[in-house]
Amino acid sequence: MKERELSNLEQGISYQFHEKELLKQAVTHSSFSNEQKILKLKNYERLEFLGDAVLELITSEFLFEENQNLSEGQLTKMRSSLVCEPSLAFCARELELGDYMFLGRGEESTGGRERDSILADVCEALIGAIYLDGGFENAKKFVFSHVLSDLENKKLFYDSKSILQEIIQGNYKENLSYELIGEDGPDHDKTFRVSAKLGDKTIGSGSGRTKKAAEQKAAYQALVLMKNKK
Repeated sequence: MKERELSNLEQGISYQFHEKELLKQAVTHSSFSNEQKILKLKNYERLEFLGDAVLELITSEFLFEENQNLSEGQLTKMRSSLVCEPSLAFCARELELGDYMFLGRGEESTGGRERDSILADVCEALIGAIYLDGGFENAKKFVFSHVLSDLENKKLFYDSKSILQEIIQGNYKENLSYELIGEDGPDHDKTFRVSAKLGDKTIGSGSGRTKKAAEQKAAYQALVLMKNKK
């Protein structure tokens, strides 16, 4: 990883680190530190722990202020959907964090740069690094710009299965189901293809690295198609 590339990442997140090693640590996977015999604690895991707490506080404050009439249970459910693994992985992909990660050879060969779990962890680690380097307000600015942005579309995507289920139950007699129509790739790097069906009719399709992710995308496509028809 060249210094120039990390500078590009700083431009992408609109934040310049005073302590560059924090940024490097935030994008270093344990597989790399193990292979390179770097101090074990110099990977992103501790920063991820901190970033998770910072993200939860910022998101909680935002939802508390923006939704005065929601109960504790409703706020908790909403927060969970906004900072879930797919949401953070989506944020990481928008910032192309996968391109900046230090990965060991084994993790690299099994598609680690595109794995939702790793991308979500790096996103949280980056939040933790910004918090340590620039304080709470800079971390909050990052979260508002990259995690809590375009919430309407994100909510539609990440709650697509439950939203679609409610629409089907309230307006149709047929049942909603999901059917696995294919899978590609080796066992360690599979892509699943799923269709969302209303009775016998296909109303959406999607693919993903897990069946659940593929179902979510199929439901989202069905919702978009329904919205366009209206």
